[in-house]
Amino acid sequence: MNHKPHFNQPTTRRDMLRDCGVGFGMLAFAAMMGEQAEAEKKSTNPLFPRAPHFAPRAKRVIFIFMHGGPSQVDTFDPKPLLTRDNGKPYPFSKPRIQFAATGNLLKSPWEFKKYGQSGIEVSDLFPHVGGCVDDLCMLRSIYGDNTAHGGALLQLSTGSDRFIRPSMGSWVTYGLGSENQNLPGFITICPTLGHGGVQNWSSAFLPASYQGTPIGNASIPASRAAISYINNPETPVDLQRSELDLIQSMNKEQIQHFGIDPQLEGRVQALELAFRMQSVAPEVMDISGESKATRDMYGIDENPTDNFGRQCLLARRFCEKGVRFVQVTHSYKWDQHGDLKNGHTNNAKEVDKPIAGLLKDLKARGLLKDTLVLWGGEFGRTPVAQGTDGRDHNPHGYTMWMAGGGVKPGFTYGATDDYGYYAVENKMHLHDLHATMLHLLGMDHKKLIYRYGGRDYRLTDVAGDVHQGIIA
Repeated sequence: MNHKPHFNQPTTRRDMLRDCGVGFGMLAFAAMMGEQAEAEKKSTNPLFPRAPHFAPRAKRVIFIFMHGGPSQVDTFDPKPLLTRDNGKPYPFSKPRIQFAATGNLLKSPWEFKKYGQSGIEVSDLFPHVGGCVDDLCMLRSIYGDNTAHGGALLQLSTGSDRFIRPSMGSWVTYGLGSENQNLPGFITICPTLGHGGVQNWSSAFLPASYQGTPIGNASIPASRAAISYINNPETPVDLQRSELDLIQSMNKEQIQHFGIDPQLEGRVQALELAFRMQSVAPEVMDISGESKATRDMYGIDENPTDNFGRQCLLARRFCEKGVRFVQVTHSYKWDQHGDLKNGHTNNAKEVDKPIAGLLKDLKARGLLKDTLVLWGGEFGRTPVAQGTDGRDHNPHGYTMWMAGGGVKPGFTYGATDDYGYYAVENKMHLHDLHATMLHLLGMDHKKLIYRYGGRDYRLTDVAGDVHQGIIA
């Protein structure tokens, strides 16, 4: 029976609902298809943004890495008794395992003074960073387990000093994805090739999409650092697109016949991302449009700050474009087993102004509030002398600092003993550092897991505590 009314008759509400039923169905179907398309987009793109476990304080991380191990008692952890007792034996037991033979106490060649409203003391090595101290959360009780550069750097980067594990940048992008689908989620600028090398930014057994993308390396000046093979002048873009489409179709056939192959899928995703990056990455890396005031703030075009200043400015530019984790590396210069005064002086001159410039720039642009900045090396150094004018490796108690991203500003946390050898108050193991970093990003480190080889893995392995005391 045809219930449709004649056009010259009035339409009742019941008639309208009946006749429009198919339309409402189509609307519902369209919504369902939209949700399905979004779900498929998420499932096929491993860098698609994912919701955190709870409300985050930070959206992204910039890790400022000082390769070699800066001395805490000469930078951010003043020790008056070390000055008073210079030349005397260390009054407590030294570690059972030491990297090298050490002698008596060695005072710092630098003076410390208070900065900002917080009055946190910083040495003369870092006057520019000292000017930003009211934005810093000083962590003076960090400790790790390994006295050698390789093991200590791997533990800082991956949580393990013995086994190949995914790096913290890979874990972060695995957990949260990226806010820009045309750039990698994890970028490392001028990374070191020593002491673990690529393993420090590797995704290990996580999918390949979470691997860190290096821009240059430590042996290449930042002014010439580039993403390898980003340009392909021999093949037009439309032909590249056709080639990738062909690979994708072959990949689908492979999956239909043999099932999903994670390695194959990871390779295809890498090719797709590389294709998209061609038009985006060069623009981000071109700093020619930055104002003179900005370049001056970072120390660009100045000696000796130009190289590290460029790295720090690139870090800000990549963060602005939605990259989730960016690392910059000052490599490999902080390992002063001798000639401490000249070595640390020259190193600090290269990085002090650029680091302060980055902090000021992030704050001025409103980015510092949701960007977690982390500074530090793979360990600290001994308060006792190696030779007459050097310091040995010390993973037992040293300083790192955070800024932005939900940490307490102008705040000191934890302490080493009176001479700066061991962490003794609010001790913060590297597992705790990682757990706290993930917490600030809105992730429960105990729930951020990946099953591999019959076992559940996480960045913090089976340890790690969130240190609520540093969270604002």
